[in-house]
Amino acid sequence: MAGSPGISSSFPFADPILSARVDALRLLADRVSDRVMVIDRGRTIVYANEQAWRGDEHRLYRERPAKCYEAFLNQADPCGSCPATEVFRLGEVRSVSCSGEMDAGRCGMRHAIPLMSSQGTVDSVLVLLGNESRSPSGDTAPLHHPESRPPAVGGDARLGELIGQSASMRQLFDMIYLVADSQATVLLQGESGTGKELAARTIHSLSSRRTRPFVVVDCGALPETLLETELFGHVKGAFTGAVASKKGLFEEADGGTLFLDEIGDTSLSFQSKLLRVLQEGEVKPVGSSRAMKVDVRVISATNKDLLERVKTRRFREDLYYRLSVLPLYLPPLRDRREDIPLLIGHFVALSSQRNGKPVRPVTPDAVATLAEATWPGNIRELQHLIERAVVTTPGIVLTREDFFQSLRAKDLPFDLRVATREATRNAERMKIRQALQKAAGNRAKAARILNISRASLYNKLRAYEIG
Repeated sequence: MAGSPGISSSFPFADPILSARVDALRLLADRVSDRVMVIDRGRTIVYANEQAWRGDEHRLYRERPAKCYEAFLNQADPCGSCPATEVFRLGEVRSVSCSGEMDAGRCGMRHAIPLMSSQGTVDSVLVLLGNESRSPSGDTAPLHHPESRPPAVGGDARLGELIGQSASMRQLFDMIYLVADSQATVLLQGESGTGKELAARTIHSLSSRRTRPFVVVDCGALPETLLETELFGHVKGAFTGAVASKKGLFEEADGGTLFLDEIGDTSLSFQSKLLRVLQEGEVKPVGSSRAMKVDVRVISATNKDLLERVKTRRFREDLYYRLSVLPLYLPPLRDRREDIPLLIGHFVALSSQRNGKPVRPVTPDAVATLAEATWPGNIRELQHLIERAVVTTPGIVLTREDFFQSLRAKDLPFDLRVATREATRNAERMKIRQALQKAAGNRAKAARILNISRASLYNKLRAYEIG
């Protein structure tokens, strides 16, 4: 990487994981007109793409190691309230917006994202520079977005199937735009129900692989032996019951994207086999001695603390760093309450259309109550509660009582876990029945419609006593 545009030859990137991450960022950042740089703990610019520099006025700094405040602010001392300071201190894998007050934001910093080394330390930070940047002369220059960059659907409040206008969601949208057209692996982190699969689908839809398959695997729902055959395939006679050869999901996703959900629930033995596939770019079906090349981008997701699992030897360290070249964090719903009214409107319309119901407005007091709830189940919990109300209640509007029929109004606000448990089960049972009906009883086809594995569908059929 030494000698590449915007990269100082003084930085050999001895750490292999940091080298891989910066290399991935360089490959994708040089293709966009957004301004991107990587700085180390001393605020020295490790990498900056061409768009980050402002013409000849920065030529001196491009030819030698420079501090970010020297190159972009023409000042000798660091900013007193740089958002990157907190990222280095906390080391959390999430975006941080500068306050825009006093010194912060004068360089145009919008987001600062930690880049973990192979030792689990934050030695560098990825910085996205915002819509305006102050040049050394004091003038501001607007950030130009490329015409090829697809606009968010419905303005800034939606990107693909992701909805939100909060600061944390705007940060997520920006990061998705940045990583989408790279080939690097992406790790999506966040609590259950935050929309990790939707984020993966959005990344795929914005990438050059969009016309190829997007394949979903729920790693937590399958035992190890079945997960291995699902992913890698098997040959006839490989084990009892293998009456015919079967293609694995890696092969089915060739040219496209494979989404490994709940990767943190896999065994160490399986992790070792997955690592080999990622390193060599080829899979070997169970029972076969021949490997086949596959071209698959892997996006993984977890609601577990993988670094903690690495420390307790429940997750392979080398696989963790292979999967988390580009980590993204999905915020819980309680941290983005301003998005809840948007989500309510979206889910009411979606549920009404799906169930053949008229779209009814939601009363302001119902919206306020929903916005105040804790939502331990996040967006998934909100969606199930809304679908239950749409399907089971009459009237020309949706009231607070429609959402919480079993509770008295004076008891609100409240913890929604008890109120939504049965609603969640009923909504899922209904979707399974609809999928089976659409598939004319073919369970394999129904599983594909539901985007779950066959084993997961069988488990749900038993749990819900669906014949």
